[in-house]
Amino acid sequence: QVQLVESGGGSVQAGGSLRLSCASSGRTFSSSAMGWFRQAPGKEREFVARISIGGSSFRYADSVKGRFTVSRDNAKNTVYLQMNSLKPEDTAVYYCAAGRLGSSIMTVTLPQGYDSWGQGTQVTVSS
Repeated sequence: QVQLVESGGGSVQAGGSLRLSCASSGRTFSSSAMGWFRQAPGKEREFVARISIGGSSFRYADSVKGRFTVSRDNAKNTVYLQMNSLKPEDTAVYYCAAGRLGSSIMTVTLPQGYDSWGQGTQVTVSS
């Protein structure tokens, strides 16, 4: 299993930016596509972004497309989520997740398509 720890959350005003990091202590990070999800109180966990194993392919939820950018550094076993032009509706706990080992499918947007999860980091955007 992949052990994941998110960091970088915090409070920011609307229009601001945050950069989330997801560090892995597992040994299979470089063999897994990675996803970002978020969950607001009382709402279902929502897909945000996915990055391929090699870091060259990306998929974003329509709600964040053009504002968020996912990247990874396999040498550092770390995935990032750069969040720009933040809106109050972006307020949520953000989670990183590791996809199935070796999967190159970029259309995986449901939580059950991921095997390992971090503990989450809170992002709060004020108006």
